[in-house]
Amino acid sequence: MIPYPDIDPIALQIGPLAIRWYGLAYVAGIGLVWGLLRGRAKRPDSGWSAEQVDDLMFYVALGVVLGGRLGHVLFYDLPYYLQNPLEVFKVWHGGMSFHGGLLGLFLGTWLFGRKRGKRFWVAADFLSAAGPISLFLGRMANFVNGELWGTATKLPWGMVFPDPRAGGIPRHPSQLYEAFLEGAVLFVALWIYSRRPRPPGSVSGWFLLGYGVFRFAVEFVREPDQPLGYLAFGWLTMGQALSFPMILAGACLLAWAQRKKAS
Repeated sequence: MIPYPDIDPIALQIGPLAIRWYGLAYVAGIGLVWGLLRGRAKRPDSGWSAEQVDDLMFYVALGVVLGGRLGHVLFYDLPYYLQNPLEVFKVWHGGMSFHGGLLGLFLGTWLFGRKRGKRFWVAADFLSAAGPISLFLGRMANFVNGELWGTATKLPWGMVFPDPRAGGIPRHPSQLYEAFLEGAVLFVALWIYSRRPRPPGSVSGWFLLGYGVFRFAVEFVREPDQPLGYLAFGWLTMGQALSFPMILAGACLLAWAQRKKAS
């Protein structure tokens, strides 16, 4: 068993104002993606200007935050929020859904394309190449918060999370698994893959497929979200139910992109 590094989730306290690592992770993630895309836009063959990157990130950041919060409310704990509607706005308490954020990201990308005259899949591919780095930071923030822990394990790297709901038993640090796979591995793979010209939709397709497969797999050792529990078969979680369509969409998008390339 590895001791859990009990890090204070509040990075800085100034009187009543608490700045949390969770919020800083979102800001840093958006900033890193912004910087990476601005750097790539400087390439002569990029087809992007710095101003276009700035516009894209404005729409995307807004879509991710709104979509992520609404997704959590709708997918994971709607009865609670119907009884406590003001809690919807208390994002500093945590509670963001990746799948909701992804829908918001797609909407923001579409709105950007309408304004700037960029084809949707061209903009989505450009963004997808850098996006996973923000997922890495988000999962690390989940780890700092001691939330979204894994199922019980006897493996030597199991951790006892401080939340009483974790039961005081060693559990998989599933946040770190996701940070590594959905964040680090996916980022490196897509960043390298996208350095060469690819058919529109290819990078996005690999992003959807890669994230969906990694998330689906890690959910087997992640405690299901409460109060939902397992949805079916004694193992299907909401994360898996939402990731399976991503896997199908990614595979179909890759097939479509290759067919368009061949035609």
